[in-house]
Amino acid sequence: MIGIDIPKILELAPSPAYVVDLGRLRHNLAILDAVQKRSGAKILLALKAFAMWNTFPLIRQTLHGVCASSPWEARLGREEFGGEVHSFSAAFKQSDVAELLAISDHLVFNSFNQFERFRPLWEQAQGRVSIGLRVNPEHSEGEIEIYDPCAKNSRLGIRRSEFDGKSLAGVEGLHFHTLCEQLFEPLARTAAVFEEKFGAFLPAMKWINFGGGHHITREGYDIDGLVDLITYFREKYQVEVYLEPGEAVVIGAGLLVGEVLDIVENQVDNAILDLSATCHMPDILEMPYRPQIKGGSDPGVKPHTYRLGGPSCLAGDVIGDWSFERPLQIGDRLAFLDMAHYTMVKTTTFNGIQHPHLCTFEPETGELKVVKSFNYEHFKHKLS
Repeated sequence: MIGIDIPKILELAPSPAYVVDLGRLRHNLAILDAVQKRSGAKILLALKAFAMWNTFPLIRQTLHGVCASSPWEARLGREEFGGEVHSFSAAFKQSDVAELLAISDHLVFNSFNQFERFRPLWEQAQGRVSIGLRVNPEHSEGEIEIYDPCAKNSRLGIRRSEFDGKSLAGVEGLHFHTLCEQLFEPLARTAAVFEEKFGAFLPAMKWINFGGGHHITREGYDIDGLVDLITYFREKYQVEVYLEPGEAVVIGAGLLVGEVLDIVENQVDNAILDLSATCHMPDILEMPYRPQIKGGSDPGVKPHTYRLGGPSCLAGDVIGDWSFERPLQIGDRLAFLDMAHYTMVKTTTFNGIQHPHLCTFEPETGELKVVKSFNYEHFKHKLS
């Protein structure tokens, strides 16, 4: 795996800041490009995971477009990425459908109810917009229920039993998404269940979308297995195959740089940073999730252990406990690793805490570019 010059970034970056390493991004894109060329699949960027549109000129050299979960995401994809725009939501307003039909290439419905309710709208766009249905194979591979679309009582996707007696007139594709940060084997098992339950409908389809959650660029991913699986569906059913990863595009490419503001002792040493779990890394509290820190280890492994927390008034704004070789000092910089996906897209301005700068780093030249900085006016105008 390609490395990142973390010392250089810590030296150059403002704090707090998200920094995307363009070298690692190109590395990931090269792997995805090889999958596309070998399999014939089309890979899309999932904007729900990563939407730093300053990097789109680089990403669109490889990927075929974006998948969007709302009219705003679809508009961002259309305006700044180009290529194909595929849109899906658990439910649409009528105004959403009208807007999405004007800017999308694929529009996927989550229920027969919405598919039929909005038929008068999408039928007017037939030939220009391809209509699909999201299905629920009822096969769980996720370990954490909040991220498992096939969990019991899930609102996501249409179960096979609901297809009985329904008309598929106008449907050109089926979409399933069941994975979360997983390697190939869970996809292979899911695809087998999908084919068993929905294979009878595939000869009439033009495309299949395997959804997201594929960690294709992670070390250990079975690329050959993925290529063979895609080729199997393409050749057997004569369909186009799409994948829409988000994390795989930017795995390992992002850092979140922060600074130690104070050390507060209360049975443990609390290092308060200019980074907040609730504002800048909400998955830490939602998932729960533990990021890695350059030079940091589990508590007690190294001589000096600290509880890292944010500056907000939320008592639970705690990032976690780490140990370090030397005592932390006020002003020290820390680099949280793999912080491009599901970070910038989830941030808040709770407590009016400063939003991190958005930066890119070009390892070929050593240039760190501050793409976006946020000020009081951004905070003020978000609220009224």
